[in-house]
Amino acid sequence: MSNSSSISHFLLLALADTWQLQLLHFCLFLGISLAALLGNGLIISAVACGHHLHTPMFFFLLNLALTDLGSILTTVPKAMHNSLWDTRNISYTGCAAQVFLLIFFLGSELALLTIMCYDRYVSICKPLHYGTLLGSRACAHMAAAAWASAFLNALMQTANTFSLPLCHGNALGQFFCEIPQILKLSCSKSYLRELGLIAVSACLAIGCFMFIVFSYVQIFRAVLRIPSEQGRHKAFSTCLPHLAVLSLFLSTIMFAHLKPPSISSPSLDLALSVLYLVVPPALNPLIYSLKNQELRDVLRKMMTEYFSEAKRCLFSAA
Repeated sequence: MSNSSSISHFLLLALADTWQLQLLHFCLFLGISLAALLGNGLIISAVACGHHLHTPMFFFLLNLALTDLGSILTTVPKAMHNSLWDTRNISYTGCAAQVFLLIFFLGSELALLTIMCYDRYVSICKPLHYGTLLGSRACAHMAAAAWASAFLNALMQTANTFSLPLCHGNALGQFFCEIPQILKLSCSKSYLRELGLIAVSACLAIGCFMFIVFSYVQIFRAVLRIPSEQGRHKAFSTCLPHLAVLSLFLSTIMFAHLKPPSISSPSLDLALSVLYLVVPPALNPLIYSLKNQELRDVLRKMMTEYFSEAKRCLFSAA
């Protein structure tokens, strides 16, 4: 029997049993990570450099790209390191940091997706009040509230989880540190306190979900009242990227944590974790860039200028 004070490291779940499969997982994670870094980096650069993209929608999209970068950089590099070096170790402090950052970035993403839903609601249902309700100061305050609330929630969850005594070993059934896996190692009745905090977080998440559903009901009602087919199509097209990103994020994370125990298995849990942690940060930039002409134009201009400058430097060097 050991407690948390004597645990110096945790053992993460191995992604594969053979070196060949571990190398394959490393290459897959590397490819997805590079795609996420490139896509989100381009969106951040485009919004920061494109002056006509300095609107509430793109401001929140920039914040969303930052959360995607943070979430994938929290878990994937360590998983890649363990696959490449055939190890399972993560330090106690490293595990605590991973739990904190993961809750922080996932909470921020949900809050930002909720705010982006409010942005779509105001732009379609209350267009005359858009400049008043979503001015630059209001947008900054909403983004700050999203980041701050996620930070406080992550801090409370992490501090409470790692204050519990652990006496059931140090092996986690996941390739990253998460609270449910750590609670399985606890030997204290005080884990009910942690479950209480998780319940509060779940209620907040349900509140965000209900707000999103209510907002989209109002949006669809307003869109269907638009007389012209072209106007309806334009209004729907502004909502499609947000709906796609939201559906991908919520469906995978809800199924991963709310699926029946009868169908649970280590391989399924691993696949679902990859789906909601690794895949969305790589797909979100693609979804938004495919459905937004303004963003595509800025990205095309940036790439053209970059290649033109690179070509000029090559010719001058030659």
